[in-house]
Amino acid sequence: MSDRKLPIADGAQVRRTTAALFRRHRGALTRVAVLHTLAAVAGLAGPFLLGRIVDEVVAGTTVAQVDQLVLVGLAAVLVQAVVVRFAQRVSMIFGEEVFADLREEFMDTVTRLPLSTVESAGTGDLVARTTNDVNKLQHAIRFGIPRVLVCVVTITLTLVAAFLAAPLVALGLLVGVPIVVVATRWYLARATPGYLRESAAYATLNGTITETVEGARTVDALHLGGRLRRRIDSDLREAFAAEDYTLRLRMRLIPSIDAAVALAPIVVLLWGGWLVSQGHATVGTVTTVAAFGFQMGGPVFDLVFWLDELQVAAVSLARVIGVGLVSPDREAGTAVPADEHVVGRGVRYAYREGHDVLHGIDLDLRVGERLAVVGPSGAGKSTLGRMLAGIHPPTGGSVTVGGVPLVELPLEDLRRHVALVTQEHHVFVGTLAENLRLADVDATDDALVAALDAVDARGWVESLPDGLATEVGSGGHALSPAQAQQVALARLVLLDPHTLVLDEATSLLDPRAARHLERSLNAVLEGRTVVAIAHRLHTAHDADRVAVVDGGRISEIGPHDELVAAGGDYARLWHSWQQE
Repeated sequence: MSDRKLPIADGAQVRRTTAALFRRHRGALTRVAVLHTLAAVAGLAGPFLLGRIVDEVVAGTTVAQVDQLVLVGLAAVLVQAVVVRFAQRVSMIFGEEVFADLREEFMDTVTRLPLSTVESAGTGDLVARTTNDVNKLQHAIRFGIPRVLVCVVTITLTLVAAFLAAPLVALGLLVGVPIVVVATRWYLARATPGYLRESAAYATLNGTITETVEGARTVDALHLGGRLRRRIDSDLREAFAAEDYTLRLRMRLIPSIDAAVALAPIVVLLWGGWLVSQGHATVGTVTTVAAFGFQMGGPVFDLVFWLDELQVAAVSLARVIGVGLVSPDREAGTAVPADEHVVGRGVRYAYREGHDVLHGIDLDLRVGERLAVVGPSGAGKSTLGRMLAGIHPPTGGSVTVGGVPLVELPLEDLRRHVALVTQEHHVFVGTLAENLRLADVDATDDALVAALDAVDARGWVESLPDGLATEVGSGGHALSPAQAQQVALARLVLLDPHTLVLDEATSLLDPRAARHLERSLNAVLEGRTVVAIAHRLHTAHDADRVAVVDGGRISEIGPHDELVAAGGDYARLWHSWQQE
């Protein structure tokens, strides 16, 4: 479990991204602002008319005049209701558009992440950003941004209207401003670090739990349960402490703002009463300003609530943007491979600096040959396979195809030359046909069936309720591990690269099924260069050559019969496997 984390964007980067998003949607943002401004203006009519009615009654008006003012107020309420209805609709559309834009950018960024970075960061941090952080963002964008805009417009217009109605009386509304300023500054100085700590704590906890569950068998085999329980307990304590800290911030901020909001109308009434007694204001104007003060209470509380939510969202946005700050592990060139010849020269690789797991491997793959790579666990077989597939750039030496380093090929071109299939696989939510077309979006149904037939999967696919149209993945038809692996192999057939690296690609099948699948693959693999990393040595028996990897080096390489006759490492592995 790695302690390395993905980058987090700083405040300037968050502001630039936010500004760019709003610029792209400035038309919708303008419509939201205009409609909510009209709604706020209509809402100001109530307190103003209430004050007029009070002054008219004091002056001795008629019932007809009062009725007329009430009708005007009723019309204003109806206008406000209609405008708010349209404003809310436009706000929701605006939020959905902004979030959809951000989500598409994020998914595009995630799918381009260097695999080496994903592996070194661990699953917890990336999973937390793609789930927890994205969920917090979608809530803030869909609801928070429109509500903040509404609150700011309403509060601003209410204050303006109050000062236009009675400047002296309206001064009482400002009594809570120092409290709001001090409380908000205190909160903002602590909120971002607090929420960053909280997000990091949950990311670590997610990673610990996820990786513990995924490695449950290893945990049991090595009796690591106690140690991992202690680690999970420690992660839980940190998550609790981080959550407790941010909760305490809110417990101090919200009562302070509540006090400031509640204080303003009281001061207006007291201050206004004194002004009335001195002849500087009327009862009606004091009533109007006091009503404005009460009316601001809701928007101010909403603004504070969403201020807190937007702090959470800002931290989530910084973490989401941070994914795009990962430096690429390669830079595509313009050279075009002259042929399909894959060669490794002096290949070294280290997951940690100064700790090589491959030590200067030289390997010349003959075009069209089958090479089996065997050796003990931890010898570096899978790492070598990743080098040959261009997944990681070597930390020393090079792997080329047609004279061009694999890591200098654009990713799309790279996959047309070399592809890797491992024992790890994933079935995406959607139809089986959509899962297969990840390798070739233009593939016809006949091509999909042919690919399935090549990997001996046509029979069970045709028996599915809707065939290729059957929904699979989470919530859909459940595929067995063997079936999921066959789908992955069928994608490989559709991808049609000239060099294939199979890293124990059939290990999830029982030996008989694996043997049957490998035989059915022979026709598909004909004419291609195949590197098969295997723990079942019948794969090596069928190969043109066998490379034995031990301690990060190739200790032997040659045809099966010659290596058995030589009596070396491979011969010992072969005889031991036969006895088993």
